[in-house]
Amino acid sequence: MKGTVFIVDDDDAVRDSLCFLLKTVDLASQTFTSGEEFLQNYDEEMNGCILLDIRMPGTSGIEVQKKLQELACKLPIIFITGHGDVPMAVEAMQSGAFDFIQKPFRDQELLDRIYQALEAHEADEEEASKEREARNRYSGLTPREKEVMEFVVKGAANKVIAIDLGVSQRTVEIHRARVMEKMEARSLAELVRMSMLLED
Repeated sequence: MKGTVFIVDDDDAVRDSLCFLLKTVDLASQTFTSGEEFLQNYDEEMNGCILLDIRMPGTSGIEVQKKLQELACKLPIIFITGHGDVPMAVEAMQSGAFDFIQKPFRDQELLDRIYQALEAHEADEEEASKEREARNRYSGLTPREKEVMEFVVKGAANKVIAIDLGVSQRTVEIHRARVMEKMEARSLAELVRMSMLLED
């Protein structure tokens, strides 16, 4: 499993025990004693998930979440909460947190949530990478090729595209072949998927 678990908790004993637990399953971790310390060290290249205590002196977990949202942070957040913090944790979930776990928790329960968060982040990163690639390839198309691609992904036949664009069917075929080549699409279905990524 790729990624680092970023532990943000003001309690030394909690941080130490979480680090030890993660080490037993070969998961990398990094600890921060406060929300402020994590935000100061936050880098958009960070990869993994965040274990965030909801109640901390100074900047609370909820405030850290809000700041990270402003920074367009994509790291999944798992809140660690005490019994009285559940309404707050539910609110945090509605604001985009990945999950919350109540103290005291079972080690396996926490590890299951962490694995799910890391998998979700990996899938998001993969999707974002595909989108970047699609945009990059799309920017290499000529205006006419972009027009043809728009027709093609809607399922229009070459004959129809030729009439609509006022060009010969052979010209459409050439443009269509170039679109497939430049977009590196092996099939029409793949080109449609790329087009959907571009729309998102």
